[in-house]
Amino acid sequence: MSGPEKKTGRERGEEWWQTDIIEMRPGVIRLRGYEIQDLIGRVSFPAMIWLMLRGELPSEDQAALLGIALGAAVDHGPQAPSIAIARMAATCGVGINSAMASAINVLGDVHGGAGEQALSFYGDIAVAIDAGITLNEAVSARLDRFFAEEEGYVPGLGHRFHPVDPRAPRLLELTREFAARGVVNGRFADIAEAIEAEVAWRKGKKIPLNIDGATAVIYGELGFPPPLTRGLFVLSRSVGILAHAWEQSQQGERNKGPLPREWLWAYTGTPVRPFPEGGDTNE
Repeated sequence: MSGPEKKTGRERGEEWWQTDIIEMRPGVIRLRGYEIQDLIGRVSFPAMIWLMLRGELPSEDQAALLGIALGAAVDHGPQAPSIAIARMAATCGVGINSAMASAINVLGDVHGGAGEQALSFYGDIAVAIDAGITLNEAVSARLDRFFAEEEGYVPGLGHRFHPVDPRAPRLLELTREFAARGVVNGRFADIAEAIEAEVAWRKGKKIPLNIDGATAVIYGELGFPPPLTRGLFVLSRSVGILAHAWEQSQQGERNKGPLPREWLWAYTGTPVRPFPEGGDTNE
Protein backbone atom coordinates (compact mmCIF):
# COMPACT_ATOMS: atom_id res chain seq x y z
CA MET A 1 0.00 0.00 0.00
CA SER A 2 1.48 3.28 -1.05
CA GLY A 3 1.54 6.26 1.28
CA PRO A 4 -0.36 9.50 0.73
CA GLU A 5 0.37 11.21 -2.54
CA LYS A 6 2.99 13.90 -2.14
CA LYS A 7 1.69 17.38 -2.88
CA THR A 8 3.37 19.74 -5.27
CA GLY A 9 4.97 22.95 -4.09
CA ARG A 10 2.13 24.94 -5.60
CA GLU A 11 -0.48 22.86 -3.78
CA ARG A 12 1.40 23.32 -0.50
CA GLY A 13 1.64 27.03 -1.15
CA GLU A 14 -2.08 27.34 -1.86
CA GLU A 15 -2.93 25.48 1.34
CA TRP A 16 -0.52 27.45 3.52
CA TRP A 17 -2.81 30.49 3.94
CA GLN A 18 -6.06 28.85 2.92
CA THR A 19 -9.10 31.00 3.65
CA ASP A 20 -12.85 31.12 3.11
CA ILE A 21 -12.81 34.92 3.11
CA ILE A 22 -11.21 36.11 -0.10
CA GLU A 23 -10.37 34.77 -3.53
CA MET A 24 -7.93 36.86 -5.53
CA ARG A 25 -5.91 36.55 -8.70
CA PRO A 26 -5.00 39.06 -11.43
CA GLY A 27 -8.15 40.97 -12.33
CA VAL A 28 -10.34 39.12 -9.79
CA ILE A 29 -11.29 39.96 -6.19
CA ARG A 30 -14.12 38.01 -4.58
CA LEU A 31 -15.18 38.41 -0.95
CA ARG A 32 -17.10 35.42 0.41
CA GLY A 33 -17.90 34.54 -3.20
CA TYR A 34 -19.16 37.99 -4.22
CA GLU A 35 -17.37 39.96 -6.92
CA ILE A 36 -15.96 43.12 -5.34
CA GLN A 37 -17.37 45.27 -8.14
CA ASP A 38 -20.86 43.95 -7.33
CA LEU A 39 -20.45 44.91 -3.67
CA ILE A 40 -19.05 48.40 -4.27
CA GLY A 41 -21.81 50.99 -4.10
CA ARG A 42 -24.40 48.44 -3.02
CA VAL A 43 -23.16 47.32 0.40
CA SER A 44 -22.66 49.61 3.40
CA PHE A 45 -19.56 49.45 5.58
CA PRO A 46 -21.45 47.74 8.47
CA ALA A 47 -22.83 45.21 5.98
CA MET A 48 -19.30 44.59 4.67
CA ILE A 49 -18.09 43.97 8.23
CA TRP A 50 -20.91 41.48 8.69
CA LEU A 51 -20.11 39.72 5.41
CA MET A 52 -16.42 39.43 6.21
CA LEU A 53 -17.03 38.08 9.72
CA ARG A 54 -20.11 35.97 9.17
CA GLY A 55 -19.84 34.84 5.57
CA GLU A 56 -23.25 36.04 4.40
CA LEU A 57 -24.80 39.43 3.71
CA PRO A 58 -27.03 40.80 6.47
CA SER A 59 -30.48 42.21 5.95
CA GLU A 60 -30.67 46.00 5.72
CA ASP A 61 -32.07 46.12 9.26
CA GLN A 62 -29.33 43.90 10.65
CA ALA A 63 -26.68 46.08 9.03
CA ALA A 64 -28.40 49.20 10.35
CA LEU A 65 -28.46 47.91 13.93
CA LEU A 66 -24.80 46.87 13.70
CA GLY A 67 -23.97 50.36 12.42
CA ILE A 68 -25.84 51.92 15.34
CA ALA A 69 -23.72 50.01 17.86
CA LEU A 70 -20.49 50.80 16.01
CA GLY A 71 -21.36 54.49 15.77
CA ALA A 72 -22.20 54.83 19.46
CA ALA A 73 -18.73 53.99 20.77
CA VAL A 74 -16.42 55.89 18.41
CA ASP A 75 -15.00 58.31 20.98
CA HIS A 76 -14.89 59.21 24.65
CA GLY A 77 -12.36 62.02 24.67
CA PRO A 78 -8.70 62.36 25.66
CA GLN A 79 -9.44 61.14 29.19
CA ALA A 80 -9.83 57.67 27.62
CA PRO A 81 -6.34 56.11 27.62
CA SER A 82 -6.44 54.99 24.00
CA ILE A 83 -7.33 58.48 22.76
CA ALA A 84 -4.70 60.14 24.97
CA ILE A 85 -2.07 57.69 23.72
CA ALA A 86 -2.97 58.39 20.09
CA ARG A 87 -2.53 62.10 20.67
CA MET A 88 0.75 61.71 22.56
CA ALA A 89 2.10 59.39 19.87
CA ALA A 90 1.24 61.97 17.21
CA THR A 91 3.29 64.60 19.06
CA CYS A 92 6.31 62.27 18.92
CA GLY A 93 6.39 62.63 15.14
CA VAL A 94 5.11 59.17 14.21
CA GLY A 95 2.70 58.65 11.34
CA ILE A 96 -1.06 58.13 11.58
CA ASN A 97 -0.73 54.34 11.41
CA SER A 98 1.76 54.24 14.31
CA ALA A 99 -0.35 56.59 16.42
CA MET A 100 -3.40 54.38 15.79
CA ALA A 101 -1.48 51.19 16.52
CA SER A 102 -0.16 52.62 19.79
CA ALA A 103 -3.71 53.41 20.87
CA ILE A 104 -5.28 50.14 19.73
CA ASN A 105 -2.64 48.14 21.59
CA VAL A 106 -3.98 49.32 24.97
CA LEU A 107 -7.55 48.19 24.30
CA GLY A 108 -7.30 45.22 26.64
CA ASP A 109 -9.32 43.64 29.42
CA VAL A 110 -9.62 46.84 31.46
CA HIS A 111 -9.98 49.45 28.70
CA GLY A 112 -11.89 47.93 25.82
CA GLY A 113 -12.73 44.43 27.01
CA ALA A 114 -15.86 45.07 29.06
CA GLY A 115 -18.19 44.48 26.13
CA GLU A 116 -16.79 41.00 25.60
CA GLN A 117 -17.08 40.32 29.33
CA ALA A 118 -20.67 41.60 29.42
CA LEU A 119 -21.75 39.45 26.49
CA SER A 120 -20.15 36.37 28.08
CA PHE A 121 -22.07 37.19 31.27
CA TYR A 122 -25.33 37.53 29.32
CA GLY A 123 -24.56 34.29 27.51
CA ASP A 124 -24.21 32.36 30.78
CA ILE A 125 -27.65 33.56 31.77
CA ALA A 126 -29.11 32.69 28.36
CA VAL A 127 -27.76 29.13 28.67
CA ALA A 128 -29.38 28.80 32.10
CA ILE A 129 -32.70 30.01 30.72
CA ASP A 130 -32.46 27.47 27.90
CA ALA A 131 -31.99 24.81 30.58
CA GLY A 132 -35.42 25.66 31.96
CA ILE A 133 -35.13 28.26 34.71
CA THR A 134 -36.71 31.70 34.65
CA LEU A 135 -34.93 34.89 33.67
CA ASN A 136 -34.89 36.24 37.22
CA GLU A 137 -33.66 32.94 38.66
CA ALA A 138 -30.89 32.75 36.06
CA VAL A 139 -29.79 36.33 36.72
CA SER A 140 -29.81 35.80 40.49
CA ALA A 141 -27.79 32.58 40.26
CA ARG A 142 -25.18 34.14 37.95
CA LEU A 143 -24.80 37.16 40.22
CA ASP A 144 -24.46 34.87 43.24
CA ARG A 145 -21.59 33.14 41.49
CA PHE A 146 -20.03 36.42 40.41
CA PHE A 147 -19.99 37.92 43.89
CA ALA A 148 -18.73 34.67 45.43
CA GLU A 149 -16.00 33.82 42.92
CA GLU A 150 -15.04 36.90 40.93
CA GLU A 151 -13.63 40.34 41.64
CA GLY A 152 -14.35 43.80 40.29
CA TYR A 153 -17.51 45.21 38.81
CA VAL A 154 -20.40 43.43 37.19
CA PRO A 155 -19.52 43.79 33.49
CA GLY A 156 -21.65 46.24 31.54
CA LEU A 157 -22.81 48.30 34.53
CA GLY A 158 -21.65 51.65 35.91
CA HIS A 159 -19.37 54.35 34.61
CA ARG A 160 -16.55 56.21 36.32
CA PHE A 161 -17.49 59.47 34.60
CA HIS A 162 -21.23 59.43 33.84
CA PRO A 163 -23.90 58.95 36.53
CA VAL A 164 -25.97 57.66 33.62
CA ASP A 165 -24.13 56.83 30.40
CA PRO A 166 -26.17 58.81 27.84
CA ARG A 167 -25.49 56.26 25.13
CA ALA A 168 -26.94 53.21 26.89
CA PRO A 169 -30.65 54.15 27.21
CA ARG A 170 -30.80 55.19 23.57
CA LEU A 171 -29.19 51.94 22.43
CA LEU A 172 -31.65 49.90 24.49
CA GLU A 173 -34.53 51.96 23.10
CA LEU A 174 -33.41 51.27 19.53
CA THR A 175 -32.88 47.59 20.28
CA ARG A 176 -36.48 47.40 21.48
CA GLU A 177 -37.65 49.11 18.29
CA PHE A 178 -35.79 46.60 16.13
CA ALA A 179 -37.14 43.76 18.26
CA ALA A 180 -40.69 45.02 17.78
CA ARG A 181 -40.13 44.72 14.02
CA GLY A 182 -38.80 41.18 14.36
CA VAL A 183 -35.21 41.99 13.40
CA VAL A 184 -33.98 40.65 16.75
CA ASN A 185 -35.86 38.95 19.56
CA GLY A 186 -34.97 41.25 22.47
CA ARG A 187 -33.64 38.44 24.63
CA PHE A 188 -30.33 40.05 25.49
CA ALA A 189 -32.04 43.36 26.22
CA ASP A 190 -34.26 41.52 28.72
CA ILE A 191 -31.21 39.92 30.31
CA ALA A 192 -29.29 43.21 30.62
CA GLU A 193 -32.25 45.03 32.17
CA ALA A 194 -32.86 42.15 34.59
CA ILE A 195 -29.19 42.29 35.69
CA GLU A 196 -29.46 46.05 36.20
CA ALA A 197 -32.62 45.61 38.31
CA GLU A 198 -31.20 42.76 40.41
CA VAL A 199 -27.95 44.60 41.14
CA ALA A 200 -29.95 47.70 42.12
CA TRP A 201 -32.00 45.60 44.54
CA ARG A 202 -28.88 44.02 46.08
CA LYS A 203 -26.88 47.25 46.32
CA GLY A 204 -29.77 49.51 47.33
CA LYS A 205 -29.01 51.86 44.45
CA LYS A 206 -29.21 51.71 40.69
CA ILE A 207 -25.96 51.15 38.80
CA PRO A 208 -27.02 51.91 35.23
CA LEU A 209 -26.06 50.03 32.12
CA ASN A 210 -23.07 51.54 30.31
CA ILE A 211 -21.93 51.65 26.68
CA ASP A 212 -20.19 48.27 26.95
CA GLY A 213 -23.27 46.60 28.36
CA ALA A 214 -25.56 48.23 25.80
CA THR A 215 -23.45 47.45 22.75
CA ALA A 216 -23.01 43.90 24.08
CA VAL A 217 -26.81 43.64 24.01
CA ILE A 218 -26.87 44.58 20.33
CA TYR A 219 -23.97 42.33 19.35
CA GLY A 220 -25.60 39.48 21.25
CA GLU A 221 -28.96 40.12 19.61
CA LEU A 222 -27.24 40.02 16.21
CA GLY A 223 -25.53 36.72 17.01
CA PHE A 224 -21.90 37.79 17.39
CA PRO A 225 -19.82 35.68 19.82
CA PRO A 226 -18.18 37.48 22.76
CA PRO A 227 -14.59 37.57 21.40
CA LEU A 228 -15.78 39.40 18.29
CA THR A 229 -17.43 41.98 20.52
CA ARG A 230 -13.99 43.22 21.52
CA GLY A 231 -12.89 43.33 17.89
CA LEU A 232 -15.99 45.31 16.96
CA PHE A 233 -15.26 47.77 19.76
CA VAL A 234 -11.73 48.19 18.38
CA LEU A 235 -13.20 48.93 14.94
CA SER A 236 -15.57 51.47 16.46
CA ARG A 237 -13.05 53.24 18.69
CA SER A 238 -10.54 53.37 15.84
CA VAL A 239 -12.67 56.11 14.31
CA GLY A 240 -12.13 58.36 17.31
CA ILE A 241 -8.49 57.34 17.54
CA LEU A 242 -7.96 58.34 13.92
CA ALA A 243 -9.76 61.66 14.37
CA HIS A 244 -7.75 62.61 17.46
CA ALA A 245 -4.43 61.50 16.01
CA TRP A 246 -5.09 63.59 12.91
CA GLU A 247 -6.24 66.63 14.89
CA GLN A 248 -3.19 66.47 17.14
CA SER A 249 -0.84 66.10 14.19
CA GLN A 250 -2.19 69.36 12.77
CA GLN A 251 -1.50 71.34 15.95
CA GLY A 252 2.28 71.23 15.65
CA GLU A 253 3.03 70.45 19.30
CA ARG A 254 6.05 68.29 20.07
CA ASN A 255 6.32 65.63 22.76
CA LYS A 256 3.09 66.48 24.51
CA GLY A 257 3.05 64.47 27.73
CA PRO A 258 0.09 63.18 29.73
CA LEU A 259 -0.07 66.31 31.92
CA PRO A 260 0.65 70.02 31.43
CA ARG A 261 4.35 70.64 32.09
CA GLU A 262 3.62 72.68 35.22
CA TRP A 263 2.08 69.59 36.82
CA LEU A 264 4.64 66.93 37.67
CA TRP A 265 4.22 63.48 39.09
CA ALA A 266 4.46 62.76 42.83
CA TYR A 267 7.85 61.36 43.76
CA THR A 268 7.52 58.81 46.57
CA GLY A 269 11.05 57.39 46.70
CA THR A 270 14.05 57.94 48.95
CA PRO A 271 14.58 61.58 50.05
CA VAL A 272 17.62 63.44 48.77
CA ARG A 273 20.82 62.00 50.27
CA PRO A 274 24.56 62.66 49.98
CA PHE A 275 26.80 60.43 47.94
CA PRO A 276 29.18 58.49 50.27
CA GLU A 277 32.56 60.09 50.98
CA GLY A 278 35.24 58.87 48.61
CA GLY A 279 32.67 57.34 46.29
CA ASP A 280 32.94 53.90 47.93
CA THR A 281 29.40 52.50 48.11
CA ASN A 282 30.50 49.23 49.78
CA GLU A 283 31.44 50.68 53.16
